Amino acid sequence: MRPVTLGTERLLLRPFEPQDVPAVHAACQDPDILRWTTLPEPYERRHAQEFVLNIGPAGWREDTAYNFGVFTRDGELVGSMGLVRVTPPGPEGRLAELGYWTAKERRGRGYTVEAARAVADWAFRELGVERLEWFAEAGNTGSRAVAERLGFVMEGTLRARITFRGTRRDAWVASLLPSDRGLAAAVPYLPAP
Repeated sequence: MRPVTLGTERLLLRPFEPQDVPAVHAACQDPDILRWTTLPEPYERRHAQEFVLNIGPAGWREDTAYNFGVFTRDGELVGSMGLVRVTPPGPEGRLAELGYWTAKERRGRGYTVEAARAVADWAFRELGVERLEWFAEAGNTGSRAVAERLGFVMEGTLRARITFRGTRRDAWVASLLPSDRGLAAAVPYLPAP
């Protein structure tokens, strides 16, 4: 897929570009980002380069992941927001997982929810996603608060779902459907009674 840019009232979401490497590297020095994501630790400049220059563009090119850099309107990095584990298009729609991190100095302002709302709506309207999933290690209350503010429905805890630095960890799981955002789906949903 050709990369796209999304906008909100306060934010610009676009694929990362080479000039973003220093900001990504700096943001990912935050211990909370390293604690709750699968980024390498220590997070070196070469890791930021690999993500920005290779991993991100390959996901768009191969239609397997769509990563956006999230920026304020004046160009300051807010974080990263992406759809990963995107299934191929089919008659029953697609599935995708929403993942994100937010730079420490940008937290608590509603930016992540605003960006995630734009990405979720784009996924439902443009990509035909029928189920958007969110996973986080159990205990990641910040990420869970974002998911809940978006309208994700918590579905439970999956035992040993995440491998993190050599150990398996329990994960919270939640989903968001097009109908949760007032949108129609290609395949109707019949919830359990």
